[in-house]
Amino acid sequence: MRLIQQSPDIAAYLAADGAIDHEHPRVRELAADLAHEAEGAYTYACTAFTYVRDTVPHSADSGDPRVTWRASDVLATRNGICYAKSIALTALLRAHAIPAGLCYQRLADDDGSNPVVHGLVALRLPGRDRWARVDPRGNKPGIDAQFSLEEERLAWTVREHLGEVDYPTVYAAPPPEILRTLRSARDRTELWQTLPTHL
Repeated sequence: MRLIQQSPDIAAYLAADGAIDHEHPRVRELAADLAHEAEGAYTYACTAFTYVRDTVPHSADSGDPRVTWRASDVLATRNGICYAKSIALTALLRAHAIPAGLCYQRLADDDGSNPVVHGLVALRLPGRDRWARVDPRGNKPGIDAQFSLEEERLAWTVREHLGEVDYPTVYAAPPPEILRTLRSARDRTELWQTLPTHL
């Protein structure tokens, strides 16, 4: 699948905003720590991916009721759902001058019911002419997402016969419906009842 930039200006994928707050001291400090042990953009991107995937538990796995939406808060609390973890990874990549954006899938149960939008990250390393998607959701039995720029290793592969969708847009900022859902939920129980079913 060919990914499509929402914004034609690559600078939009390096910008900070209310959610992707990579100018926040907490994000900058962590980015500097990760960069200290990384040689080059590829190694840094892989290190940042692994950090978010493995040290920020998905709240559905951990049972944490808190809802986070700002990158600095996700990293401070080490908690978030896929949308929040994707925002955090995007911020860490941008903090190291790697263009990054947000991508989404529409997933469903095995019978096609209960559709929900799932969050991913797209990044574009210097010298590469295309975007690559990665999934920092967090692994568990049955899920083995890996950092790979050549062949996608996401948590889930879309099943089109069940109405699942890979959305091709690379968003420079979280779509309004995603951000609104995160910001308005009082806890994860309420969040689960209001997750978007499509974009």
